[in-house]
Amino acid sequence: MSNHEQGMTRQGALRLEFFIIGLGIFALLLIFQPFSLQLFAIGSVLVVIAGLINNLLPMAQPGVKVRSVITVAMVVAMIFCIVLLVSIAAAHLYGAFFLKPPDPNTLAGKVQLGTPPFWRQPLVWGIAAVAAGLAVIITAMTKYRD
Repeated sequence: MSNHEQGMTRQGALRLEFFIIGLGIFALLLIFQPFSLQLFAIGSVLVVIAGLINNLLPMAQPGVKVRSVITVAMVVAMIFCIVLLVSIAAAHLYGAFFLKPPDPNTLAGKVQLGTPPFWRQPLVWGIAAVAAGLAVIITAMTKYRD
């Protein structure tokens, strides 16, 4: 059997674990540094990514196949995309039902009324395409597994 079929070595699993924990520590360092707002923004994004990647820590074991780690990472990313879409829809519904409509006599109201609804925004369709693409890839990977 080749090394790829046997799974990760002890050293490879330790590297994966150190990478996951190190990413979280690095993100926190960027958030709490007092020098740059841009580094704070990068750290904020990295904290979310590190939190998602933390789901891979149980997979950082010797003998676990790299393909399994990649599959789990894609499942986590797909779930994140779906949750993001649901939260955008919930925010829209909250605004539609609980906030007063924008005033068309103000500049801000004109801008808000001129903005297309959330389901016509390119970001939403991009997130949906990523989620659907990940679902197709995960299905294909598990279907054609050894």
